[in-house]
Amino acid sequence: MRCHNARERLGALRDGDLAPSEAQAVEEHLQHCSSCRNFTSQQHHLDTILHVSTSHARPNVSTERIMLAIQQQKRITDQLEDIRQQQHTRLAHFRPAGTACVALGFFTLSSIPLLLLALAIIQTDLTVKALYLLNGVIDFFIISAQYLHMGLTMATRNNWMLPTLALAVVVMMGMWLRLMRPPQEA
Repeated sequence: MRCHNARERLGALRDGDLAPSEAQAVEEHLQHCSSCRNFTSQQHHLDTILHVSTSHARPNVSTERIMLAIQQQKRITDQLEDIRQQQHTRLAHFRPAGTACVALGFFTLSSIPLLLLALAIIQTDLTVKALYLLNGVIDFFIISAQYLHMGLTMATRNNWMLPTLALAVVVMMGMWLRLMRPPQEA
C-alpha cells in the first residue's frame, strides 16, 4: 500500500469504518512506514487539541433553555404588538378631536387680522388710543430697523468689511468643525 492511500484511509480507520482486510493493510503499512506513523501521531495530537478546545468553547446549552428563550422572545414580541395596537386605537380616538382643534385654531388665528381691521374701521378713537400706548414699542422697532439698515449699508459700501466678515465666519466654522470631529484612534 502506498503512503497517500494509507493516509486517505486513516480517518476511516480511526472511526472504524474500514473493512477488516483494509484495516489490516493500513496497520501493516503503519508498522513499516515511519513517515505515516509520524503523520498519524500528528493527526492524533491535533484531534486531541481540537477536542479539548471545542469542549471548553461549547457552552452548556440545552434544548429546554433554547425553547424557554424562544418562548420569552415570543412573549416580548406579542407584548410589543399589543402596545402597537393600543397606540393605533388611541390615535384613532384622538384623530377627529385633533382635526377639529387644528381647524378651530387655524380659523381663530386667521381671523385675528380681520378682527383688528374691523375694529380699526369701526372704533377709530380706540385704535388711536392703542397706537398712542404702543408708541414706545413702535419707535423702538423703527430705530432698530434704522440701525440695521445703516450697518448693512456700511458693510456693503466698504468692500473690505464684508470679505473680512465672511473670512471671520469661515475661520470660526473651520475651528468649530475641527473641534467637533470625532477623535482618531492611533
